[in-house]
Amino acid sequence: MNLGWMSFALFFTILVEYGMLLLLGEKRRKVLLSSIVINVLTNIPLNLYMLHVDGGWTTFVVGESLVVLVEALWYFAFVRNVFQALVYSVLCNATSCLFGLLVQLMGECWH
Repeated sequence: MNLGWMSFALFFTILVEYGMLLLLGEKRRKVLLSSIVINVLTNIPLNLYMLHVDGGWTTFVVGESLVVLVEALWYFAFVRNVFQALVYSVLCNATSCLFGLLVQLMGECWH
């Protein structure tokens, strides 16, 4: 993964997770904009770690789990509802993760 792919992964993650929040009915501007900030704060470090330290599946699962936890705490600061914060974090991250894996798989099939 190079800088171009990392930028694409970040943009794609932001787009998918922002869209998921809209599908979940979120309309508060501060929550929607905060999703962009938290994705920058979590996506970049996780991808850098996986690229330069350990790109294995265990690291991926542990890293994504930590991201879900951090983002749930972040969303809680804005929505003040534990259940809603967890739903936002789990569904947004599961969706972007699955879409990302599909994009990666399709890219490998085209090569």
